[in-house]
Amino acid sequence: MNALLKRVWIGLAATLIVSLAAVVLPDHIQIADDGRVHLGAAAPTPSPSTAAPTPESTSPPLTRDAVDEVIRTAVSAAGLDPAQGRPTVAADANSNRTGWMAVREKTAAQSEVNAICADLERQGWTLNPNGDRPDASRSYKRGGWYLLVSTRGKTQAPSTTSALTDSQTYLTLTGLQLNLSDIPLPEITVRIG
Repeated sequence: MNALLKRVWIGLAATLIVSLAAVVLPDHIQIADDGRVHLGAAAPTPSPSTAAPTPESTSPPLTRDAVDEVIRTAVSAAGLDPAQGRPTVAADANSNRTGWMAVREKTAAQSEVNAICADLERQGWTLNPNGDRPDASRSYKRGGWYLLVSTRGKTQAPSTTSALTDSQTYLTLTGLQLNLSDIPLPEITVRIG
């Protein structure tokens, strides 16, 4: 019985690891027809008719100052004054993180998120179609940066001393600079089933 239980737990752990990896790094997961899962970058296959590169692959790297300006522009495009919110990371604190947040009325927050997202797309940011919910949060990428646009209510407020009323929420834009190509991925093959 212990051996069976051990095999079940190992199978569950392997499934969880593969599932998490598929969510976090969808471009680095290959599942073969026989059920084998290959983690790591796929081997490039030469093709005479290569597809045109996506806008992200040709975007020049952005600086934090440029991302701060993108955030200010998108917030302004939504009809908000960027000065009414506050930065979530001090300007001199970290060059690969930035953000902005403001307390907004819940009734207006979703339309403001939609306007911010529309402006990000106008500015050339690519929407991440994996796992985002249009009514909760959306993430974008461009030039090595990832932007998350979200609202979060009183139960998810960053501190327990929140001054939010029941009709208010936080509207946040969070930027992270990630260069996943610098992170070596292990070449692992896992057989499930």
